[in-house]
Amino acid sequence: MRDEVDGLIEAWRTERPDVDVTPLEVFSRVSRLARHLDRARRTVFTEHALEPWEFDVLAELRRSGPPYELSPGKLLRATLVTSGTMTNRVDRLASAGLVRRRPDPADKRGVLVRLTRRGAERIDAALASLISYEESLLAPMPAEDRVRLASLLRALLAPLDSLPTRPRL
Repeated sequence: MRDEVDGLIEAWRTERPDVDVTPLEVFSRVSRLARHLDRARRTVFTEHALEPWEFDVLAELRRSGPPYELSPGKLLRATLVTSGTMTNRVDRLASAGLVRRRPDPADKRGVLVRLTRRGAERIDAALASLISYEESLLAPMPAEDRVRLASLLRALLAPLDSLPTRPRL
């Protein structure tokens, strides 16, 4: 089985035999896979009237457990955006009726962002579609290979995730 990266690697090895392009065998595939998945995820999210960033914020709230609310600070750290960007996102989600703000009882100046019933229904439906689609992509791969792949990707990603300031890719 060949993919587009095989041709890219062969061309580099022909043109630059002095350079070890082995890292490209991994990272070019990861990069191409990410682009394919991003396109597919956008399609799934569009079916549920969500932008990818909306999915990210709603999913973070949904995963937080009852009462499905977080401070804007926790949301921005989880989604890797600035506070101005998060304020804008929360404003837009609140206008759409997917979240609501409420005063933070622990901080008189703070607010909490809570997932609404409508937001929970939207994120749950989008998640079900996303899982179904991603399961179809993994279907040809045996379960033990999936576990191994997840472990290998974790070994590559974990050190990057633990950096104090993660580079934006």
